[in-house]
Amino acid sequence: MKRNLLKAAVLAFSGAIAVAAMPAMAEDAKSLDELLKMVKQGYATDARENKEREQRFAAARFDQQKTLEEAKRTLAAEEKRSSDLEKTFEENESVIVEKQRQLKERLGTLTELFGHLTSTAGDLRSNFLSSIISVQFPQREQFVDDLINKMAGAEELPSIEEIERVWFELQREMTESGRVVKFKTPVTSAGGESAEQEVVRVGTFNMVNADGEYLQYISETGALAVLSRQPSGPYMGWAEDLAGSTSGMSAFGVDPTGPTGGSYLAALIDSPTLTERWHQGGVVGYVITAVGALAMLIAIWRLIVLSIEDMKVASQLKTTKANTNNSLGRVLKVHEDNPTMDPETLELKLSEAILKETPRLENSLNLLKIIAAVAPLLGLLGTVTGMIITFQAITIFGAGDPKAMAGGISGALVTTVLGLVVAIPTVLLHTFVSGRAKKIIHVLDQQTTGIIAEHTEGHAGN
Repeated sequence: MKRNLLKAAVLAFSGAIAVAAMPAMAEDAKSLDELLKMVKQGYATDARENKEREQRFAAARFDQQKTLEEAKRTLAAEEKRSSDLEKTFEENESVIVEKQRQLKERLGTLTELFGHLTSTAGDLRSNFLSSIISVQFPQREQFVDDLINKMAGAEELPSIEEIERVWFELQREMTESGRVVKFKTPVTSAGGESAEQEVVRVGTFNMVNADGEYLQYISETGALAVLSRQPSGPYMGWAEDLAGSTSGMSAFGVDPTGPTGGSYLAALIDSPTLTERWHQGGVVGYVITAVGALAMLIAIWRLIVLSIEDMKVASQLKTTKANTNNSLGRVLKVHEDNPTMDPETLELKLSEAILKETPRLENSLNLLKIIAAVAPLLGLLGTVTGMIITFQAITIFGAGDPKAMAGGISGALVTTVLGLVVAIPTVLLHTFVSGRAKKIIHVLDQQTTGIIAEHTEGHAGN
């Protein structure tokens, strides 16, 4: 019945297609007979095509039924397999619990031993990663990692040989920490080039190459590199002597706080030099330096001038004839030119001569005094300016990095140091130069007083 209905539907659909196509065929037909013939041919073609479609529909229906049955069989098989796996999983869980119980019973007191062994191995691994001895004995931490992983998995117990090797590595680390040895290993230069060099290792403290350069151990890569900046002072000479010696005693700089792998040396290298600290003073520091240099030049110049003048005055004291190449001679020249002048007038003339000589002797002394007073003020100005800049940076970036803050404050205080360094010597130089000038002026006063006294006695006698 369903088949007949399907066939009727297909025929009706074909007829609808034929009727819809008739206007197109009617346009090509030239007569009614020709049109009838065309319709008949179209009907036969549609019937054949409909029959072929029915056959394809029936075949597809059979294939779908076959696929559905196959899917049902697969579902049943997978459900059975899932049930078997769940049963196996439960059985394995029971076995694991039983095996763990047996392992715990058999380990007994060894559990505490393996706990200590795991802790020791962990500490040993950390020590190996930071120790420069690992350059000479690489891949030591790999053994410790394997041992820790084995004990953590609890699938296999460590052997006696592995436990003894832990003791051996501990003993070797202690032994090597007290030895000075030479060996060859790749070293990265400051330019980034790697080459094999002979190095000297001093315990767990420092390492130097054959050229006397200090080396840095990079724990992340296990490589050696030449320090980009070598320490100053006697450290380089000590390193060269140690690299060139084969026996005996040699002075060498090591980290006094303990085997930190050269961290103390790195901190020493990071310390700024005097030139770098001077540059930290900035513009104010440069001004203070220029003022200090000016004060030094003035002081040296005045010392030379006054020393020459002092020698000339000393020479003048040895003769009674006035010489105008010195201040005392020019003062005595007044008396020689006016031998008959009354004492009061002569005293005024001599005082006038001394007053003329005093500015020449005290030339630039006031400038030295001003520089000595201004230099600390300039230093204070630089400090205040630097502190303002530091607090502005804290406002912007926060106070999370004390090292950066300390660097800014240190730079700000450099100007105060420069100001004091300039002011203190300038005060001393001013005092010394002023003493020289006052000494000469005192001689002029002394000689003038004597001349007036002699002239007064002579005038009274006449």
